[in-house]
Amino acid sequence: MDPLVLAAGTALVGAMATDAWQQARTSAVELWRRVHPERVPAIEAELAEVREEVLTAREADDADAETGLAQDWQRKLQRLVRDHPELARELRRVLDQELAPLLPRPGGPAAPGTVTMTATAGDNSTVIQGRDITLR
Repeated sequence: MDPLVLAAGTALVGAMATDAWQQARTSAVELWRRVHPERVPAIEAELAEVREEVLTAREADDADAETGLAQDWQRKLQRLVRDHPELARELRRVLDQELAPLLPRPGGPAAPGTVTMTATAGDNSTVIQGRDITLR
């Protein structure tokens, strides 16, 4: 399966468990709206149903169930891109600009644009992180 589709399906399902799930839903629906506007109500209903399943899986700590849901959406996205290759570029944009920023960063806050840097210095050592830093 296309790595883009794998990443997008996983990100979509992961974003369903966040407070920003409506934004993720809108991003996914827009893909279908471009080529299958008649399917939009069904896609919206399915996304809402899957969100409930994702939340239930998270509550039960059932990673297998969540993986299965991601695989379902990966297959849907794969068929969409296979049948409409012109959507591949839009799917990349949606993944990079809309879905990925909604996901929590490992070990850090979920807020987009937040950078957390941690350093420990001992004795007479110096730590320099980043560049062009202005501290006030």
